[in-house]
Amino acid sequence: MTTQTAEADFLTGGGEMAAMIRAHDWSASPLGPIEQWPQSLRSIVSLMLASEFAMFAAWGPELGFLYNDHYARLLHDKHPHALGRRFNDIWGDVWADISPLVDKALAGEASFFENLPLVTNRKGYDEQAWFTFSYSPVRDESGAVAGMFCSTYESTERVVAERALRDERERMGQMFAQAPTFMAMLRGPEHRFELANPGYSKLVGHREVLGRTVAEALPDAVEQGFLELLDHVYATGEPFTASGMLYAVQAAPGGSVDDRYLDFVYQPIRDANGAVVGIFVEGADVTDRKMLERDLQSLNADLEQRVRDRTQELVEAQEALRQAQKMEAVGQLTGGIAHDFNNLLQGITGSLEIVQRRVAQGRVGELDRFISGATAAANRAAALTHRLLAFSRRQPLDPRPVKVNPLVASLEDLIRRTTGEQIELEMVLGTGLWTTLCDPNQLENSLLNLAINARDAMPHGGTLTIETRNAQLDDHFAASQRDVRPGHYVCVCVSDTGTGMSADTIAKAFEPFFTTKPLGQGTGLGLSMVYGFARQSEGYARIYSEVGQGTTIKLYLPRHYGVAEQDEALPGLTQEHVTDAGEIVLVVEDDVVVRSLIVEVLGELGYQAVEAHDGPAGLDKLQTMDRIDLLVTDIGLPGLNGRQVADAGRALRPDLRVLFMTGYAENAALASGFLEPGMSMITKPFAMEALATQIRTMIGG
Repeated sequence: MTTQTAEADFLTGGGEMAAMIRAHDWSASPLGPIEQWPQSLRSIVSLMLASEFAMFAAWGPELGFLYNDHYARLLHDKHPHALGRRFNDIWGDVWADISPLVDKALAGEASFFENLPLVTNRKGYDEQAWFTFSYSPVRDESGAVAGMFCSTYESTERVVAERALRDERERMGQMFAQAPTFMAMLRGPEHRFELANPGYSKLVGHREVLGRTVAEALPDAVEQGFLELLDHVYATGEPFTASGMLYAVQAAPGGSVDDRYLDFVYQPIRDANGAVVGIFVEGADVTDRKMLERDLQSLNADLEQRVRDRTQELVEAQEALRQAQKMEAVGQLTGGIAHDFNNLLQGITGSLEIVQRRVAQGRVGELDRFISGATAAANRAAALTHRLLAFSRRQPLDPRPVKVNPLVASLEDLIRRTTGEQIELEMVLGTGLWTTLCDPNQLENSLLNLAINARDAMPHGGTLTIETRNAQLDDHFAASQRDVRPGHYVCVCVSDTGTGMSADTIAKAFEPFFTTKPLGQGTGLGLSMVYGFARQSEGYARIYSEVGQGTTIKLYLPRHYGVAEQDEALPGLTQEHVTDAGEIVLVVEDDVVVRSLIVEVLGELGYQAVEAHDGPAGLDKLQTMDRIDLLVTDIGLPGLNGRQVADAGRALRPDLRVLFMTGYAENAALASGFLEPGMSMITKPFAMEALATQIRTMIGG
C-alpha cells in the first residue's frame, strides 16, 4: 500500500467526490498534499462526504475548498473546477455579500441564514437564487480556528413558489373583495365562515358572520332549508346550483323581511386526499332581473311567437333559395344531356321495333343482341334519372363512409354530357385513396356545381381536370389558414383553364348570393353551397386562381378510418321468389306497360294478379273481391290517388297490406312520415327482383 493511499483511508466511500478527492493532484492546492492534512480536517471531510446534506469545508489561510456530491449539484458548471481552489475565487460573484459572514465564522462565531438572496453566475448567466445555510468555525488540534464548515440547501424554488402563492393570495383577496358577486368560504361540517366579501355582507343585511357558523349567524337561512343543502353538499361532495331561488332575508329577529332572488352555487372544497373540508359559496342577486322577467312575461309570449314565425319564414326562404340553386343546376344539367338522353331512348325504341319485326317474321335467333342493347340503354337512362332526382330533391345531410374514386368515376358520363364537346375532361384518380365520411349525394352535388362553373368559365373550350389524392395538412399549413385543423384528408381538386378570378372575386366567391354571372343567369349559391358542405363535413374548401390562368378549387374532406359501404351486384329472380300458395295481389297502375310487366312477373312467380287501371277501379275491386292478400298501387293515379285507395281499402279490410310505387324521389324521402304499419314503398324504376322480394316479405308477414 502506498503512503498516499494509506493516508487517504478516511476517504473510503463517499461517492464520486470521494473518488475525485483521492485522485486530485493537491500539490498546487492551498490545502497541500493529502498526507499532510491534519486529523481535524480529515474528520470534517469524512463527515461531509458521508452526509446526505449539501456541505463544504474551506480550510487554511487561503480557504481551500472541499465539498460533497450534494453540494456539487448546487455548483452547476463551477464543478469540478472548484475542488481545491480558494473559496473567494469560486464564489467571487457573491463574495461581497458573503465575505462578512465568512469573517464572522473565522472569528469563531457560528451563524445561520434562511433564504438569503444571492445573484450567482453558475449556469453561464446571472440569476437570482436563495440559499438557507449555516457557517460554523472549525478548529484544529491546537484549538485555533483553521477553517469553516457549511451545511446548506438551495431554497430558490420554495421562495419563488411562496412568493407566487403570496402574490396569488393577495390577487385573489383583492378579487374576492372587489367581486361584483357575493362570495363566502365555509369550513368544516359545521359550516363556519372563514371569509365573506362585501357582496355577501350586503346580501345578509351586514350581519357579523366571520368566525360563526351558518346556524349561529343566519337563522333565517336555516329556517328556509339552506343549511340542509349545505349538509348534503358536504356529505356527498356534489355541488349544488340554484337559479332564481328565493331567499327571504330577515336581518334582525322580528324585523322586516326582504325577498331576494339568487343565482348561486355551493361548491365543495377538497383537501389533498380528496376529502371535503369546506364549501365555497358564490352567486349573484338577480332580484331586479326576476322582477323584470315578471313584468315582461306577457310581452315575451307574443314576441317569442313572432320570432318563431319570422324564423320559420327565414328557414323556408333559405331552403327555397337552396332548392332554387339546385334546380338551376338541374336545368344546366338537363340542357346538356337532352341530346344524349334522346339517343338512349332511341336505342330502346329502335331495338324494340327490330325485336317486334323479327318476331313477326319468325326470325328469333338473334333477338338477344337487340334485347341486351335495349336493356343497357334503359339501365343507363334509369341511372341518369335517379341521379337527377337525387340531385334535385330536398334532403338532410346523411354522412356515410365513402370511397371517393368510384363516386367521381360514376359522374364522368354526366359531366361530359353537361360540359359539351368543346371541353376536354381529364380524370386523375389517385391510387390508395383513403376513405372519407360525408354525404355522397352532396359530394356529387358539389362536383356537378363546380363542373358547371368551370364550363361557364371556358366559353370557347378548354380542359376540365378532376383529381383526387391523399393530403396531410401539417401544423404549419393549418396555422397559416383560417379554421383549419391539421390531419389527414382526402383532397378533390376541380381545375379549369378558363378566365380565372381576381383576388377580390376570390375573397367573395364563397359568400351566399355572390355571382359574377349576368342577372338571371345565376343565384350565387353554388360555391356557397360547396363551402357549406365542406364545413358541415368537418373539412375545408379553398380557391386558387389567377385572371386568365384558370381556377382550381380544392375540397378537403377528413379521412375516415372505417370501411366504406360496398355496392352489391343487382340480383335476379330465383326460386326463393316463387310461391305455391296462389296469393291474390291487386295491382293498381295507370301506365299500361308498367302494369302489364308487374302482372306478368307476378304470374310467373305463382301469384294471382288482378289489374285495375285507375283509383276508382282499384277501389271497386277492393269492395267486391272476397280475398286480397296484398295491394300494390302507384301513388299518382287518376280519379283517386294511391293513398286514398289504400285508406279506403283499409276501412274495409283493416289488416290489408299495401305496397306503394312512386317515380318521385321526393315521395321516397318522405316515406317515414307517410307510411303506417303494414305499408311499404318502392321507387321507380326498380328491378323486378326488388319488387318480388318486397312482395314476398310483406305477404310472408
